[in-house]
Amino acid sequence: MTQRVLILGATGRFGRNAALQFRAAGWDVRCFDRSSDVLMQAARGIDVIVNAWNPAYPDWAAQVPGLHDMVIKAALAHDATVIVPGNVYVYGADTPVPWGPDAPHQAQNPLGRIRIAMEDAYRSAGVRTIILRAGDYLDTQASGNWFDKVLTKSLAKGVFTYPGRSDIPHAWAYLPDVARAAVDLAEMRARLPRFNDIAFAGYTLSGQDMAKALDRITPQQVRLKPMAWLPLHLTRPFWRMAGCLLEMRYLWNTPHWLDGSRFDRLLPGFQPTSLHTALASAIGQPSVEIQIDPDQTVAACSDGI
Repeated sequence: MTQRVLILGATGRFGRNAALQFRAAGWDVRCFDRSSDVLMQAARGIDVIVNAWNPAYPDWAAQVPGLHDMVIKAALAHDATVIVPGNVYVYGADTPVPWGPDAPHQAQNPLGRIRIAMEDAYRSAGVRTIILRAGDYLDTQASGNWFDKVLTKSLAKGVFTYPGRSDIPHAWAYLPDVARAAVDLAEMRARLPRFNDIAFAGYTLSGQDMAKALDRITPQQVRLKPMAWLPLHLTRPFWRMAGCLLEMRYLWNTPHWLDGSRFDRLLPGFQPTSLHTALASAIGQPSVEIQIDPDQTVAACSDGI
């Protein structure tokens, strides 16, 4: 019997990749259209809900609780499992590494507290939940994340811009791999506890490590350059996003990596994409083979946005 997945936020980074990977695995993929669909109705007959809704940072306080409350109610009503792409925002600068299921959620900043409350809401409601936690994403196309908007914005000129200490470890993850892992976990959901916090270790790289890796796959020599934060301070009074970006700056100056030991126990045969291939894909190198044909996006999301 074909399994059904409902993707919320199918045009975003995680949602787009999840739609491709679930489709490739033979699932019936439904993509929610917020302009016309009603979630309680759309979730009827659905086995898994991928909640990839992600409002802009300045809107988190106003929108995140309500959006996730709707998902919780729909999942409980239809006994669906919810997969939430987790991040490292729940951990504070003083949280001992590695960060994973056993690490305390010590973030004190507003965005971090919102994420902590959101995850707690799923746990306390008793929803079948899989939090698949990863670091910063490497995508297969420019999608407005740190990697393409800041780090590699001037890579064609040989400049790799880093927003923090370049000598400390930082957690990264290749989005197709994370989405593929989401499919694997969805297919074993009946054997999992009701609430799951699973860390996807991905790649642990310093800024210097990533600069060297990019230097090996680009035609020009790559030079590491620190990002200037002063413009964000100057625009903070009239650009709300600037304050949010400054709030999360600590992650670029806090050494961290993810503990993937539980992930490895659950999916011992999972084969991650090599760093070389992931980085080449993320910067648009044409020679890299992508596991999923991007043209499948239309087929995967034919029922929605």
